[in-house]
Amino acid sequence: MAAPKRIFSIWIPRYLSSLETKNYSKNTIEAYCRVLKLFARYKTYLAEHNGDSPKHTRILADCGMSADIDANAYEISDFFTLIRNERHLGPASLHQYNSSLSSFYRHLITQNIVDANPMNRIERPKIKDRELKYLRHTEVMNLITSLENPRDALVIRTIYATGMRVSELSDLYAEHIDFEEQTIRVRGKGGKIRIVFCDPDTLSMIRNHLGGRLQGPVFLGNHCHAISPRTIQHIFNRYAPPGITPHKIRHSYASELYRRSHSLRVVQENLGHNSIQTTEVYIHTDLDERKKAYQNHFPLASGKE
Repeated sequence: MAAPKRIFSIWIPRYLSSLETKNYSKNTIEAYCRVLKLFARYKTYLAEHNGDSPKHTRILADCGMSADIDANAYEISDFFTLIRNERHLGPASLHQYNSSLSSFYRHLITQNIVDANPMNRIERPKIKDRELKYLRHTEVMNLITSLENPRDALVIRTIYATGMRVSELSDLYAEHIDFEEQTIRVRGKGGKIRIVFCDPDTLSMIRNHLGGRLQGPVFLGNHCHAISPRTIQHIFNRYAPPGITPHKIRHSYASELYRRSHSLRVVQENLGHNSIQTTEVYIHTDLDERKKAYQNHFPLASGKE
């Protein structure tokens, strides 16, 4: 049996199909698809022009995806430079390009098509705002109590109480909640199911909000359908302080839980992260706690030279 051709036009569809079987979201698959097709055309252009880089990506529209999937760090770095300069992308946006290519080559390794991931030699873009702005517990509660619309207030409170993502909250159904055990069954990224905990007061508010309904979406949007992620975003745009998004409230949840539990593993599992390195981004040691530890234990600060 002949070995499959090692070209992008064959392996990109196969890779995207594998993401569908893993229940990746439609938006994620489409974003990965755009990045991979652009890189494939970039590689084809290099092959057709003796390795000379294009001056802009508009030229790539006429290129196919017949290039060999092998790539080196030099080619990828030049591709990132082209994209960054032309589209004025910041590190956060470039991170998606990085993730798309890295995931693609990891898939090729599992298929025994390539031996190594060229992205391992690419330094990930440093995101200055990686230490994300977030609200402390009292600030979150003040935000929630300031809202006059009960549903909108409960939307924000539920994100903070459970650490759920916007997409997870949109997919939250009444039958996913165990009011006795005070747990909620959440379908996360890739269709993975996890159990999160919820405080009695928030659950009581959810029960009242449901008004006796035992099934169906907890939060309703237009035409009695589940509330859309866009509507949830709109709630934050309308009420929250500048820069505070649902993701930042999830960050507040993680920071507060870690500050009190000191268990990174618990935070990781509650957030639904595959990697503990991802969770570390959300963690802050409270400034007052750090100051107290410094004053009590550091020799110079405590006068114990």
